[in-house]
Amino acid sequence: MTTNTSEQADAQWMLAALAQAQAAAAAGEVPVGAVVVLDGHIIGAGRNAPIQTHDPTAHAEIAALRAAAQHLGNYRLDDCELFVTLEPCTMCAGAMLHARVKRVVFGAPDPKTGAAGSVLNVFAQTGLNHQTQITGGVMAQACGDLLQLFFKRLRERQQANQWQAGRALRDDALRTPENRFADLPTLPGTSCYLNDLPSLSGWRLHYVELGQSNTQPAGLCLHGPTAWSYAWQSQLALAAEKGTRLICPDLIGFGKSDKPKKATCHTLDWHAQVLLELIEHLGLPQVNLIVAEDALPLARALQVLAPETISTIDLAQPDPLTRQARDAPYPDNGHRVGPQALSCLKIMPITNPSARDIR
Repeated sequence: MTTNTSEQADAQWMLAALAQAQAAAAAGEVPVGAVVVLDGHIIGAGRNAPIQTHDPTAHAEIAALRAAAQHLGNYRLDDCELFVTLEPCTMCAGAMLHARVKRVVFGAPDPKTGAAGSVLNVFAQTGLNHQTQITGGVMAQACGDLLQLFFKRLRERQQANQWQAGRALRDDALRTPENRFADLPTLPGTSCYLNDLPSLSGWRLHYVELGQSNTQPAGLCLHGPTAWSYAWQSQLALAAEKGTRLICPDLIGFGKSDKPKKATCHTLDWHAQVLLELIEHLGLPQVNLIVAEDALPLARALQVLAPETISTIDLAQPDPLTRQARDAPYPDNGHRVGPQALSCLKIMPITNPSARDIR
């Protein structure tokens, strides 16, 4: 079976219009492309660009008509054919009629705004002073597939953005309200927050800081799964008396820090990385770790990451917490994922010889 020569030519020019449509998609525009053909040659080409140009008239057909008119030096495009991957809208159909385009060939129909037969047919108005031939459905599958793929990816990006926004809302919901801590005596030092460390992924970390930045080395207290920074009242009071620098962070999932509800994020390596980034953020070249016994696994993981930074690792007994202080960070069980996850991790011995033996 032999394919009609005119059909072959239509397919050839539609492929050129599809190339323009693909360029539009690559630029983030709805993938529609058009070419104007005269005597077997393309004299004008265009792609959708209303977003990029902030121009509601920047449709592919308009761009192709303008290019063809410039090429001919004439606003009349007699004997020209226009090939476009999507059925023209009323604006573009009107422009084609004003330009006296001889024939319009389109690919996929547009059931929402199509003005060549889908919604209305501008070209069928016999009262107009020019009649343009219309051929639809040329390579409709390929033209339609390109549009469907574009909008599918657009929906996927929108859904991903909505998921991220929903995640942010859920993370905020797992941030303990400040009024839960209102009746607790104030700790010595300054209460600080940050969420721009690389490993935090936007979660907010709380820590208490005491002393001048030029005090070296600084102490850093690590609580275990049954406590939070409030358990270091005695250490903070001692540091205030001696004038030494002390940092008492709440691990993510504890105290006044954010409390993500996925237990899988609570690994020793991840918490150690967050602490290392905190140390670097505070500009601490040397750190003495003051560690609760049930925080030894975390101290070991941090020591492995920064053996030159961790000067010593010393065991210390945190202050016993009242029931009010112990429960303040956790209004409900959804907030307790961090303590539950870390309590399952086994205590490992400190074996790195670069750190002093634990007392």
